[in-house]
Amino acid sequence: MKLKEKHSNDIIVLELSGKIMGGPDAGLLNDKLHDLVEANQTKVVANLAKVNWMNSSGLGILIGGLTTMKNNNGNIKLACVTDRIQSLLMITKLTTVFETYDTVEEAVQSYVN
Repeated sequence: MKLKEKHSNDIIVLELSGKIMGGPDAGLLNDKLHDLVEANQTKVVANLAKVNWMNSSGLGILIGGLTTMKNNNGNIKLACVTDRIQSLLMITKLTTVFETYDTVEEAVQSYVN
C-alpha cells in the first residue's frame, strides 16, 4: 500500500493505492492517523480509487482507523470506493459503519454540511 496526504482546509485526504492486506500496511496507516490526531486533525477522507485489492486484514485496518478517529471526536469517510471494495463492505455489513461517497469532493463537502 502507498499513502499520499493532501489537505483541503482542515480536512485531510489520504490517497491510498495498491493492495491493503495487513502487515506493514497496518502500521503505515495507523502511524499516520495517530500523527494526525496529535496534530488535532481528525477529519479524514480516505480516497480508495487506486486501491486494487483489500482483504479482511485491510478491512480491519480501516475499522481500526475509524475507531481511532471516532475516539478523538473525528471520522474517516470513504471516497471513490471501487466495485470490488464496495461488495466487501456490503458482504461484511460495513456499509452501515462507514460513510461512503462517490467523489473526494462530496466526502470533503460532507464535513462542511
